[in-house]
Amino acid sequence: MEPYALLVAATLNAGTVLALAALGLLINEKAGIVNLGAEGMMLCAAIAGFATVVHTGSDLLGFAAGMAAGALLAGIFGLLVIGLGTNQYATGLAISLFGVGFSAFAGISYVQEKLPARPHFEIPFLSDIPWLGPALFKQHPLVYGVVAFVLALMWFLYRTRTGLVLRSVGESPESAHALGYSVRRIRFVAVLVGGALCGLSGAYISVVYTPLWVEGMVAGKGWIALALTTFATWRPARILLGAYLFGGVTMLQFHLQGLGVQVSSQLLTALPYVATIVVLALISRNPAWIRINMPASLGKPFHPSS
Repeated sequence: MEPYALLVAATLNAGTVLALAALGLLINEKAGIVNLGAEGMMLCAAIAGFATVVHTGSDLLGFAAGMAAGALLAGIFGLLVIGLGTNQYATGLAISLFGVGFSAFAGISYVQEKLPARPHFEIPFLSDIPWLGPALFKQHPLVYGVVAFVLALMWFLYRTRTGLVLRSVGESPESAHALGYSVRRIRFVAVLVGGALCGLSGAYISVVYTPLWVEGMVAGKGWIALALTTFATWRPARILLGAYLFGGVTMLQFHLQGLGVQVSSQLLTALPYVATIVVLALISRNPAWIRINMPASLGKPFHPSS
């Protein structure tokens, strides 16, 4: 495979990880909830998915286990934040820290485990096209699935009544409540769905992206996904583009090392996080633009008067 085709293929693969988690967080934030627990949820999902595939040999069951683990932690977060009114930011950080520690504990016996032989995917005929085939048409089905999900989410948010209700809860929960909608229930469902997508992202990491288990293997991708929602100004299509951008920066370090570029490996490893900081710094220079696009009730608790 040509080096640049390999870079494009790896970029799409890495971008899928970030896009899945960021889209889940977007759904949360469209409902007015900020969940800082993505890193912990992804780690718990990664070990849940990996362990399931080790014992069953089924990738689908591994993805389901990862989604269940993510939704479970998100449900705990939702009960604390929405049900008991705890601080969203502090609770999210607690979930993240718990997930990091629990996944390390649960994964001790799986560090040396290996998954069954990995299947190879390709689209017939298209995968034989020079350069484009290896770059675009030999990907895991989830790489294409996340593109389809973005299109479906755009239609859901901006073309359906349910999507309008979800966005109204994020913009003005008081008005949604006055119209008879259960703001807490809608927010809780959004949190569960967001957690399941973060869980799918975590399982994808340990089952497909790097098919093994290592403590802390998510390596900050949950935080980058969180930053992506702001970078994309809460738009699904922009999240996908941003995920590919950051995925490309992540893969660039390996590409440069493979080409023999004499750059410090520590500097190359830091590139994705440097890019995140730079992008957020540039966006923060125009706070009015952020306020226009950000859900008005983001991070604000809602207590129904009746």
